[in-house]
Amino acid sequence: MSRQEPLIFIVAGEASGDNLAGRLMAALKEQTQGRVRFAGVGGPQSAAQGLESLYPMQELSLMGLAEVVPHLPRLIKRLNQTATAARDLKPDVVVTVDAPSFTLRVAQKLRGSGIPVVHYVAPQLWAWRVGRAKKLSKRVDHLMALLPFEVPFFADYGIPCTYVGHSAIEAGATEGDGKAFRERHGLPLDAPVLCVAPGSRGGEVRHILPVFAQAVSILKERYPDLHVVIPVASIVAEQVEAATKDWPLPVTRVTDPQERFDAFAACNAAMTKSGTVTFELALAKVPMVVAYKVNALTAFIVQRMKISVQHASLVNLLAGHAVVPELLQDDCTPEKLAAAAEDLLSSKEARDRQRAGFREMMDALGEATPAPSARAAKVVLDMVRVRSVV
Repeated sequence: MSRQEPLIFIVAGEASGDNLAGRLMAALKEQTQGRVRFAGVGGPQSAAQGLESLYPMQELSLMGLAEVVPHLPRLIKRLNQTATAARDLKPDVVVTVDAPSFTLRVAQKLRGSGIPVVHYVAPQLWAWRVGRAKKLSKRVDHLMALLPFEVPFFADYGIPCTYVGHSAIEAGATEGDGKAFRERHGLPLDAPVLCVAPGSRGGEVRHILPVFAQAVSILKERYPDLHVVIPVASIVAEQVEAATKDWPLPVTRVTDPQERFDAFAACNAAMTKSGTVTFELALAKVPMVVAYKVNALTAFIVQRMKISVQHASLVNLLAGHAVVPELLQDDCTPEKLAAAAEDLLSSKEARDRQRAGFREMMDALGEATPAPSARAAKVVLDMVRVRSVV
């Protein structure tokens, strides 16, 4: 294999990881003038950069213990298939992207292979399972962190870690054209528009969207001219459409990734599940209420684990205080969601208060240049160069 054309083996297990992988691959192409090859597992964004996935990525997009258990035989098969492919191809480096329950198991299976493993999106062990950080040092050779405070945390456990920044910063979240979006989709310029973001996994949609639906029905009574915009990941598009086609108000589903940030900019407020989307909405300056709800068995197990942080959303974690309301599990009720969303729709003071918190979040992230994907690509290529001279 020519060292002028390194082979990068990518493993992404869900939509948000695929987005990261796609931007990373584009940056790797730019920094190598296109002299790079890819293999592994990914979704549409990875495919757009030339990756032929070993199997459909959506097979890995599961959430919670109760949902995963019935699919364990298939997941184990895919785990072994992925690790075997990596060993056979002998890539210059393996980049596992987020989805730690799967990707870090792939990394573990590659121990002793001599193939360096870089994990993109440091697992949130600082929030829970702190003791597992010691095990992580035996699975990966380097971590790429989205949040600045993660670097010293993992350094304490002897794990090389580089802060690359959150990829949403470069995705265009600050540049949406809300007026153009409303005009394209026939949304009145003076009507209240609520963004509803139920997640990109089937399990998330099943647990959260019915609660969102009831909350929206309550809001419809108070705002007769309310419109809803739903950004939809391709892997759950049919599921979301089926679940929302009978909602008692106009619903605009956004499946084109190019329209995502225009859609955000068109919204007065958002009702969203926790995760990367909260960060994107904050960059777009969209006030929000954050919710999360999982299977009762998963919730029972999680509630008995030692949680070492006070907040679930990236916005609150980075700002260091409760900028946005978080309604999790038992608090994730239609009435509470509707009340929180109504506060944002009706109160300029409430919206401005959140936007001030969004500025604090950005200050905590530091410099936005070079772009996160460019920083991540440099880390990966440095690993390739180190291996080439060993």
